[in-house]
Amino acid sequence: MKTIDIHAHIVPDSMWRAIEEKKDWHGFKHEPGEGFGTMVACGQRTEFSSPKIRYTLEQRLKDMDAQKVDVQVLSIHTPFVGYHLEPAQGLALARDFNDELGAKVREGKGRLAGFATLPVQDVGLAIVELERAVTQLGLKGASLDTSVNGAQWDDPRFLPFFKAAEQLGAVLFYHPQPRNNFLSDRIKRHGLNNSLGVILDDAIVTAVLLAGGVLEKCPDVKICIAHGGGPACYAMGRLDRNWQDRPSTRSTSQPPSAYQKKLYYDTVVGDEAALRFLIDRVGADRVVMGSDWPFVPWHPSPVAWLQGHASVTKEEKEKILWKNLSELLDIR
Repeated sequence: MKTIDIHAHIVPDSMWRAIEEKKDWHGFKHEPGEGFGTMVACGQRTEFSSPKIRYTLEQRLKDMDAQKVDVQVLSIHTPFVGYHLEPAQGLALARDFNDELGAKVREGKGRLAGFATLPVQDVGLAIVELERAVTQLGLKGASLDTSVNGAQWDDPRFLPFFKAAEQLGAVLFYHPQPRNNFLSDRIKRHGLNNSLGVILDDAIVTAVLLAGGVLEKCPDVKICIAHGGGPACYAMGRLDRNWQDRPSTRSTSQPPSAYQKKLYYDTVVGDEAALRFLIDRVGADRVVMGSDWPFVPWHPSPVAWLQGHASVTKEEKEKILWKNLSELLDIR
């Protein structure tokens, strides 16, 4: 059995070199401070909350071995997607990151896979870079923020992007901003922007994709939502009721729940009861292992966490730990 983790983050070495040389990194400025300091761009501040975010490949593999994770699928730490940049600068950031990620994956010799980052503020450039990342760099698809400078993913401008991803067989992995989400402006106490704001953004993008017709127009597109899709599955009855009771709001021929099992959802949900509920709603075929490495502490690992759940059958565990992702990502 090969365990595969779809949800692991990386900060590129090029950013660390820029920090050491006291230079900006694609418009991100560094401010020295506790730990690795803070990166600042477009009025948003990102602190590095884990020392492991600057791990070497050897350190990462050692950590994976300790967690019994055979393969990590790496994606950019979401605050650094750079959607606020001008398209040309956003493309430069994406190419810089993707080139480095492709090299890192090759260096990992089968232990690593990768999701590209894309300048989705310009759909045409994003499509070109996605094709390059998949066909030339060997990456498995792309990681995406849950919105694009205020635009939602059911906006018609993004349909050609979904069509391109569908044709390429590329996996799209949605992950929200860990600190700078909509809840950050509403309340700054209790850490709610992270504990709750993140999963609310997961639920919003899930609902947008289901209710907005993306999965109806692109039935074969491969999409995974981080953190189990947040509370979207819990709210599915309410989404369906709105579709039934308010025909004028419909954007699809069927209610949102009809498309629910077209998505994949990772296991970063918090507790066994939430995971069991998710499996019961979407099926074990649509749940995949994630760790949110290195930002979520696991005792001792995401693999052991899942293996220890009595409510999850052996067959379900095998699907979640490796079978589903082996097929989805073509990792053998």
